[in-house]
Amino acid sequence: MFDEIRRADLLVHQPYESFRTSFEAFAAAAAADPDVIAMKTAVYRTSDDSTLVSSLVDCAEQGKQAVCLVELKARFDERRNIEWSRELEQAGVHVVHGFPDMKIHAKMTLVVRREPGGLRRYVHIGTGNYHAATARLYEDLGIFTADEEIAADVADVFNYVTGFGRPQRFRKLLVAPFEMRKRLLEEIEAVAAAAREGETARIRLKLNNLVDPKVIEALYDAAGAGASVQICARSICMLRPGVEGLSENIHVRSILGRFLEHSRIYSFEAGAQSSVFIGSADLMPRNLDRRVEVLVPVESARSRQELQAVLGSVFADDIRAWVLASDGSWSPTEPRKAGKQVDHQVAMMRRAQLRARRQAEGGRSKSL
Repeated sequence: MFDEIRRADLLVHQPYESFRTSFEAFAAAAAADPDVIAMKTAVYRTSDDSTLVSSLVDCAEQGKQAVCLVELKARFDERRNIEWSRELEQAGVHVVHGFPDMKIHAKMTLVVRREPGGLRRYVHIGTGNYHAATARLYEDLGIFTADEEIAADVADVFNYVTGFGRPQRFRKLLVAPFEMRKRLLEEIEAVAAAAREGETARIRLKLNNLVDPKVIEALYDAAGAGASVQICARSICMLRPGVEGLSENIHVRSILGRFLEHSRIYSFEAGAQSSVFIGSADLMPRNLDRRVEVLVPVESARSRQELQAVLGSVFADDIRAWVLASDGSWSPTEPRKAGKQVDHQVAMMRRAQLRARRQAEGGRSKSL
């Protein structure tokens, strides 16, 4: 698995792709591999049937550095988190509980491995909890990477939350409560500037909640400059789309289907430049100011293409989608009268099946 991650970033889309054979396999590989010397993870919620806890225990028992940041204030899971954090401590895992006035909401894991060229760090950053049960019900994304700058940023975040100093700057990650809002506002302004120049200008956001006043004002400004703004919000959206003179270029929808749409994707297209981020943060003051959150830039062409396909499907759905009007009311989308109708979640299931079939056929060809 480490060879595959080192070769290229791996993007995983749950529940269409398996949590057990992706993240849990990654954690198990770290525990089993004699060349791995450390594993650090930040856990907001987990489940009794997850192998993450046993992987951390295995690391500790083998003398590897095992660190687990447990958020004791995870709503509804406070008692369970306290119980299994005690179990980890008894097994020799270094358990850290973060800050009394700030939740650790980032979902990230760092593995350090001894290799012929020296130590190498491998990282997983996700949009959802390391929870095996909800991974079958919640739609989420995760990325595995060996990018040195991203890994160094993740190491700095772990050093910060475990009490080893405040980072001076981050190389690639957008980290709250430091500069995440500032960096996102810069991305929005770049799209607005491209729109004013008559260039390609599009913002596509998939998130749970959009509440932050500064971000909302920036989106209004970008739309007023001529940028296309598309938003898929699972829960709360305090932005008003379709208001004359303010937000005619903004469209907001929500998808209600078999799976809970939980991933956060932030895509910005400004002229010839484009950037896309995934991570744990919603656009709310509590996430941007009072939580430790992480958004990671997705840089590999293959992973970016996959994310754009996801967004394209989200905003094409005309079966499970509901549309927000300027008066705050929601109404179901009207199915297309001509052309093929799109059910986003069904499309993602079919896409995952097709990808798995191609991989299996490729594996058979190599074996022949």
